[in-house]
Amino acid sequence: MKKIFLLLSSVLFFTVSAQKKGKDYSNILKSKNIYEINAFLRDAHPDDPRRSVLKPRVMEMMVEYIKNAHPEDQKVKDMQEMLALLRRRPSTKISFDEMNAIIKQKQIAKYKAELAAKKSTTVYTPSTAQNTFVVNTTANTAVPDTEAEEFNMLMSVSPVEHQNRTVKILNSLFDNDPNAKECIVLIQNKSDCNIIVRMEGVGTLKYRLAVPARGESSIVIDKGQYLFTSLVCGAQYASQKTVQKPIMVALGSVSSQ
Repeated sequence: MKKIFLLLSSVLFFTVSAQKKGKDYSNILKSKNIYEINAFLRDAHPDDPRRSVLKPRVMEMMVEYIKNAHPEDQKVKDMQEMLALLRRRPSTKISFDEMNAIIKQKQIAKYKAELAAKKSTTVYTPSTAQNTFVVNTTANTAVPDTEAEEFNMLMSVSPVEHQNRTVKILNSLFDNDPNAKECIVLIQNKSDCNIIVRMEGVGTLKYRLAVPARGESSIVIDKGQYLFTSLVCGAQYASQKTVQKPIMVALGSVSSQ
């Protein structure tokens, strides 16, 4: 009886500890969501007893997903990287600095390739107001994409402009000066819709960034306080962010989340 009480007390302690991070993992043992379980393994205390149950479970789920995935499924690469991390580490916890380093190296490789190719390597489907619709399941209506023309315009930059932008992003990625006035923002779009992310700062300071469906884009902005807004498949997104160092913002959702 005492052992059962201690186990329950331990689970309760770690549940409360995880909730303090802003996420509710109280029902995580019932979850069949790969991303949710992986997030728990990343955030939870190394001694949390639920790890021993959830780690092998999510690894099996990832293997099954990869095995049955479509050849062009872009989530397969993410699954493979998460699975490799789980297999490589005794603990699945990854620090913020480690995650930043991984993202940074991917970005450097991407923009070096674009600089060498003298063009964008991003593959995307242009937006069309007539054909691109957002389904509102509550009202059972279809909403036309009102940002289609603006998105296509933002994506269609000249080779010279693209090269200048790429050089600026690479310089920011290599710049480790904490006193720099600018820093990089990476936006990941996990939705099936092309989006535009708007960043409004103090006064007339404004930026906008087109991000293709299931893709990502980066931009170098002045450090400061910003209101990030976007229309993601018809749903409004708004969040205030303090940008004093490189950040990554993930928008949208995927079918398995």
